[in-house]
Amino acid sequence: MTGSPRGRLIALEGIDGCGKSTQAALLADRLGAVLTFEPGATGLGASLRKLLLDHDQAPVAERSEALLMAADRAQHVAEVVKPALDAGTWVVSDRFSASTLAYQGSGRGLDRSELARLVLFATGGLAPDLNVLVDVSLAVARDRRGSTRADRFEAQGDGFQQRVAEGFRHLAAESGAPWLVVDGSGSVEQVAAAVWAGVGRLVGPEGPDGS
Repeated sequence: MTGSPRGRLIALEGIDGCGKSTQAALLADRLGAVLTFEPGATGLGASLRKLLLDHDQAPVAERSEALLMAADRAQHVAEVVKPALDAGTWVVSDRFSASTLAYQGSGRGLDRSELARLVLFATGGLAPDLNVLVDVSLAVARDRRGSTRADRFEAQGDGFQQRVAEGFRHLAAESGAPWLVVDGSGSVEQVAAAVWAGVGRLVGPEGPDGS
């Protein structure tokens, strides 16, 4: 007798304001998957998220930022992601390991090879079965963020956001990487349809529950 097949992990990625959180929720609902996010999905992660994003917290050096993100991911994998996958449940995460390479690598200028080793250590080798990049222009992202108070990353300015956007596009273009790039500039419904069309090729005709 064999156990349940391993679940699959899909990560939604993109710059702040791209619409990935909305799309992650819609996709998880359609798949019947666990919906989660980074940073902050665990008790420890919530404390780390506050340290990383809140302006009233002490300044965080670039390498410290990368290590805090890695600590959040390690706890996220151990507490949320891996148990669900091992139980045969699919997981949709609003951000995962690619965000470290795009934000702390392309955005902050830290060495990508060092960050890749840090990501590998934090995840224990767990990688998404598919990364979905919701790609939008800076103007679209800025408009969607609106007048809400910016967190530390959102407040970095267009130069930083542009480097991050280019970092994501570079990751998606690398050969052999499991990426789906979706134009996120359309309506919620249009983007959701494009996401599903790509994810459907991974899901297969029977769906994640085999039905």
